[in-house]
Amino acid sequence: MTTIELTDDTFASTIKDNHIVLVDFWAAWCGPCKQFAPVFEESARNNPDIVHGKLDTEEAQRTAAAADITAIPTLMAFRDGLLVFNQAGALPAKALAEVVAMVKNLDMDEVRKDLASQVDRTAQDR
Repeated sequence: MTTIELTDDTFASTIKDNHIVLVDFWAAWCGPCKQFAPVFEESARNNPDIVHGKLDTEEAQRTAAAADITAIPTLMAFRDGLLVFNQAGALPAKALAEVVAMVKNLDMDEVRKDLASQVDRTAQDR
């Protein structure tokens, strides 16, 4: 499988409609983005069970702003619609493979429990 291009119109539905989605936020003028692109493509070929999406921050400014992208490339991983990884910077192939393994092996019941706990703490702090 290869990467798919994400837009302001397709980003949310792609996250919602797929089990695991990795998103590479990039721009054509970004040198590190160009270096990361073949690594991301290789991951897509090696992991056909995971959607690998690329979002051009210049073309999809609304989504990039909503995602609070302040540096590119930024890699985000979503599982079952939840953001489970967010890191700026070009990752080497080995580090990306480790992220993929971590996301695949997450205990989503624990993730949801932790998220609910964070929401409860935030509500109590108000």
